[in-house]
Amino acid sequence: MISRYLILLLLTVSVSVFSQSKEELAAKDFFWGANDTYKDANDIPKEWTNESAVIIYKNVNYDFHKFGKNVTYTTSIRKRIKLLDKAAVEEFSEFAFTKRFRSSKGRFTWKKKGGTFVGVKIIKPDGSITEIDVEKDAVEVDGETKIAIANLEVGDIIDYYYYRNEPFKTTYAFGFDPVETSLGEEYPIMDYKLFFETENDFFINFKSFNGAPELKEIPTEKKNMRRYELIETNIPKSEYKRWFYPLVELPSYKFQVYFARSGKFEDRALAFLPEKEDIIKTSVSKEEVLDLYDSRFKPDGDVGDVKSFFKGKSFKNDREKVIAAYYYMRHYYLTRYVEAFYAKESNISPYPFMVYGYNVVFIQNQKQFIRHFTEFLKRQKIDYNIVVGKKRYDGSMDDLLIERNVNVLVKVKTATPLYAEFFSPHTNINEFSPLMEGTDVFLLSSEKSKKRIDVVENGKLPTSTYLDNETKKAVTLTINDDFSGIEITSVNSFKGHEKSDQQYDRLTFTDYVFEDYKKYETESWIDLVKRKKDKAKYKKEMDALSAKLKTKQKERFEEAIKGEYGVEDVEDYTYEINENGRYSLESYFTFTESFKAKNALIKKAGPNYILEIGKLIGGQIDLDEKERKRTENVYMPYPRSFNYSITLNIPEGYTVAGLDKLNKTVDNATGAFISTAKIEDNTLIVNTSKQYKNYYEPNSNWDMMIAFLDEANQFTNEKVLLKKK
Repeated sequence: MISRYLILLLLTVSVSVFSQSKEELAAKDFFWGANDTYKDANDIPKEWTNESAVIIYKNVNYDFHKFGKNVTYTTSIRKRIKLLDKAAVEEFSEFAFTKRFRSSKGRFTWKKKGGTFVGVKIIKPDGSITEIDVEKDAVEVDGETKIAIANLEVGDIIDYYYYRNEPFKTTYAFGFDPVETSLGEEYPIMDYKLFFETENDFFINFKSFNGAPELKEIPTEKKNMRRYELIETNIPKSEYKRWFYPLVELPSYKFQVYFARSGKFEDRALAFLPEKEDIIKTSVSKEEVLDLYDSRFKPDGDVGDVKSFFKGKSFKNDREKVIAAYYYMRHYYLTRYVEAFYAKESNISPYPFMVYGYNVVFIQNQKQFIRHFTEFLKRQKIDYNIVVGKKRYDGSMDDLLIERNVNVLVKVKTATPLYAEFFSPHTNINEFSPLMEGTDVFLLSSEKSKKRIDVVENGKLPTSTYLDNETKKAVTLTINDDFSGIEITSVNSFKGHEKSDQQYDRLTFTDYVFEDYKKYETESWIDLVKRKKDKAKYKKEMDALSAKLKTKQKERFEEAIKGEYGVEDVEDYTYEINENGRYSLESYFTFTESFKAKNALIKKAGPNYILEIGKLIGGQIDLDEKERKRTENVYMPYPRSFNYSITLNIPEGYTVAGLDKLNKTVDNATGAFISTAKIEDNTLIVNTSKQYKNYYEPNSNWDMMIAFLDEANQFTNEKVLLKKK
């Protein structure tokens, strides 16, 4: 459901701080004044009478103006909605917004505060109108202003507008936040209007996709003033189902406005600007990509520390050397500072980075990483390409429009190519966003001149398989002698794209920074502290912080166990990391956890017991009737597999019945669910494998996906009978 909170908070404006009440009246007149052609619009089409609500009119406005150093950015929205059921009434019974804030854009002073104006009125079926007194009825809660709408009923029309100002100054090139959205939302829309107003020095990139109307220019009274609008009618509601990319399939638009006062700043702008302010840019060629990045990605940076690291070391080939350099850089430019970040965040030390001296080099973004890493490659005389691409949910490179959507990484041209992306504490070489795998990209290089990038070619990124991205669990279940409870030990392993989230969730900083210190023979943050008194104090506080993080982590894991296995109480929970998997994408991140639970998974049936063994593979997707009637194509994050091995120590004096229901096979081009069960040495061994084989499935393959998803879900309901001999 698209929350009205989100709609309100997304909109930003900037106006003069003077005459706030005058501004508020102007906003009200703009939406509800004499020129309001929708003030009597109350009827909806018959075909939409069974909807939860219908948007009679939606109007979104963006204004961009300047005066001296002041830039005025105005955004507003108005919606007139007919509420047709109780769910819609509940949805619109409360509004929340930020009433006062300080701009985060450009340069600002403490006197320059942004403000928000909101208007709400209710139109009853008999035509009576009640305007909400926002100032009187609003309540401040945790920095938000909230308005409760009383006496709202089915059949009412709620008509509201939202207007937010955000004053700031700038003398440089400045890019406003991009907007990328589909036309539709959770309710159908009768009339929709998008309106733009700009002037000189504001550059617009705008494009409509998937059948959305084009942006049209409107004549203006001033030469330097420009107005545009996009109008559409009868927009059906959009349901955002799982595994769906709205911008790829639904009518939508994308735009970004960039401010640049002169040709000098236009050249410096990190954006694909149109040639002139009065031209709407709708596409970006690979040559334009080359022009923007030809000097920005020039190799640069002091890699002397990497050179020192290589002294006395030998490598079989360039591939080994590059891998070693990547992991050393990850430590030297990131993980060796992690303790300092925690010390600062926890107020343990006011100036924790001073211990590193005055030459702290902390790589902060992907573009800085590209320059630094290619400087190393250039000095080692190793060829490379800079890869420029986009994530799949944002469409293909043919639809490139906004520079912020660009993702960059390095392709190292070793015998078997290596890929290097801007690192985080656990990023591996050859690891990049799975949402870019298999996509068409541009490859930039300096083949003609080593001074700048001067060649651009088409390329394609490699893909992983469901075997590469694996969750693997070995679960051992032991039942108490009196059947009052169970003990479970689970060895959990993750590799490929399946392990990243687990590493961030399961590893605290002490689980990896000290390993890095030892591996690279560098000193810890505590070791670098000079004063003995401070060293002892900081160590004590950092140890306490680590213990606190571990305690909270354990509490969180215990709650997760309850949800995963469907148990109410967990006792004697233990957790241990076996392998952290931080030095190879193919290596496993592995941890072991065990716990005890009473009255879980077992039910007495006369002299026998029923064991809900299917629950040990965790929750599965349970498709409802609405999801089964899917008309959209299926977009997966990446191919992946989930492999479980469950070992039940059969209680003495009992046999196991019902194995036939544990042997299942559904295997097709989209995926699979396969399970087998056997008795071996007084143990029941159950193996299951669930596989998502592809990134994308056309809607015509949805029934095949339903087949293995249903089989996996049904398995969670399967039970075996522990039969007394």
